[in-house]
Amino acid sequence: MLRLKLCLALLSIPLAIYPQSADSDNQAELIRALRERIDQLERRMAQMESALAAGTSPVRAKPETKLEAPKEAVAHMGGAEHPMGTAPPGEPSTYPSLKIAGFSDFDFASTDQHGVKSGFNEGQFVLHLNSNLSQKVTVLGEISLTARTDPGIGSPPAAGFNVEVERSIIRFEQNDYFKISFGRYHTPINYWNTEFHHGQWLQTTISRPEMVQFGGKFIPVHFVGALVEGAVPFGGLNLNYNVGLGNGRGTIISRAGDFGDNNNNRAWLVNLFAKPDHPFGLRFGASVYRDKITPAAGLNAREWIQSGHIVWQKENPEFIAEFANITHETIAGRAATFNSQAWYVQVGYRLPGIAVLWKPYYRFEYIHIPKSDPIFLGVPGLAGSVVGLRYDISSFAALKLEYRNQWRPDQVRVNGIFAQTSFTF
Repeated sequence: MLRLKLCLALLSIPLAIYPQSADSDNQAELIRALRERIDQLERRMAQMESALAAGTSPVRAKPETKLEAPKEAVAHMGGAEHPMGTAPPGEPSTYPSLKIAGFSDFDFASTDQHGVKSGFNEGQFVLHLNSNLSQKVTVLGEISLTARTDPGIGSPPAAGFNVEVERSIIRFEQNDYFKISFGRYHTPINYWNTEFHHGQWLQTTISRPEMVQFGGKFIPVHFVGALVEGAVPFGGLNLNYNVGLGNGRGTIISRAGDFGDNNNNRAWLVNLFAKPDHPFGLRFGASVYRDKITPAAGLNAREWIQSGHIVWQKENPEFIAEFANITHETIAGRAATFNSQAWYVQVGYRLPGIAVLWKPYYRFEYIHIPKSDPIFLGVPGLAGSVVGLRYDISSFAALKLEYRNQWRPDQVRVNGIFAQTSFTF
């Protein structure tokens, strides 16, 4: 089963790192063939896990049609007989084995919002670093460089980019059922935050939903601490779990407690989700997060977050829906309770046949925040729509075009056109 999972992971790599085919028809065929092969292996893996859990022998799969990549792509692979990052059979692995992947994007924005300028800007430059320290110990790192709005200002002059360690994790994997890790995570309390990391090419859209926006205040996007996770077949439901303990929000609630918890009170979370064998591609789950936060002197509150999601993990169609409720119970002074809600629904569809490189999509999102909540003071609500189109110009580069319509309480409605080229390397 572990070898099958390794094969599945390695077969996914071409979508992100194999060089571009010069012919767009071969490109589309390569994408289609690789996706079909991945689906076949995922089904086979699910059958084997279910059979092992039941104590029976896995049902032997029927012979599958061999899917071959276009010759141009094979030539770019350098004729390698073994997947990238693995040693040939019979040869020992070497440790550490560092692999680096990069992401970046360039954007254009034009809105009718008063006082906001239109134009081009550089998005994030992101590096994903993975290294095996042994067969059971791995390290993951993610570093981002983001353009500043004040380069050259001040004394000494401000640098042109902010450098952030977005994720830094060391993980020990005993088996599929039990893994323990320590580090800085994207908090596993909803789907988007752990499925789409930094690197805009990874997601269908240009923008993230505002409830999980990097630098936003609604969901604690980052979490510093320890995490236990695993997956159990459980009769074909394929249950996955995350249990975490660590530092919650810092004094600035949009940031995690990287240097330590500011009130000596640990945050904890529990995340459960299922990926059933049937229907294949469905995922659903729920999370609970608990913390005591101190965003300012004399202001303390207990924070509860309950969230849920349902996802169809295919592109024909793509469907993502999430909901979160955040409860703040103030402690100091007069006790009061405030509830804020956020949700979004996103649908997309990769067109068939010769139009497979095109993917139209739509998202509606909504955020409600009580004006009297002292923790979310100044955090605006939102009701907005996004309509867009993605075109994959290669296996690892995409063009995206979006129209957004957004309304916030006590503000005029804003319309905007956004474009982006995003890529991985």
